[in-house]
Amino acid sequence: MNPAQLKRLFNAIKPTSLWFFLISAPIALFYALYISPPDYLHGDLVRILYVHVPAAWFAVGIYVIMGFCSFASLVLRSSFYSLCAQSLALPGCVLTVICMLTGAIWGKPAWGTWWVWDARLTSVVVLFFLYVGYINFCDGALNKAASVLNVVGLINVPIIKWSVDWWFTLHQPSSFFLTKKPAIATEMLVPLLLMTVVFASWTLAVFTRRFFVNMEEFQRRHSGIL
Repeated sequence: MNPAQLKRLFNAIKPTSLWFFLISAPIALFYALYISPPDYLHGDLVRILYVHVPAAWFAVGIYVIMGFCSFASLVLRSSFYSLCAQSLALPGCVLTVICMLTGAIWGKPAWGTWWVWDARLTSVVVLFFLYVGYINFCDGALNKAASVLNVVGLINVPIIKWSVDWWFTLHQPSSFFLTKKPAIATEMLVPLLLMTVVFASWTLAVFTRRFFVNMEEFQRRHSGIL
């Protein structure tokens, strides 16, 4: 799809994603807090994971999408893809903070400590600072420094993903595999997937609104079109 088609798609997603979020959020929260059973080992503490896990997924996923957008903006010299990356940065940073906070809340009763500097947690902190650095570097579309930082920072993504396999960490291994059945009970998988839908709709709602705000600002400052 070309930029014009993507802009029309973003404009269509903009109202739909907000309504989807407002409708799905209370349903998912009700299921996660009341219908889903407590864990046999951690009890009701497991409910934190219904927020922590989707936040972690989207924090990493958004950064990867930003990386592709930044790469496209550098290669094609396209302000459109740069604005896409900039519009994703804030929700990605917010989700990274949510991931770290909920992880700390989980860690204290489950591991006996709020934080440890193991490979998984440290690489997520690096992700947070990559987001912060990108946001601080951004000064309008086609900012090469921000785009280069974003692309180089993609090196951190496989470290986050496979850190629990490469090094000894307190963090548990992944419960989801491409070729195997998820290592999680169905009654807990359902609220997790529902919360994933909530995070996806929130991300799209924030992204599309920020994109059009950034686009208007770009056109005002540069008297140009994308």
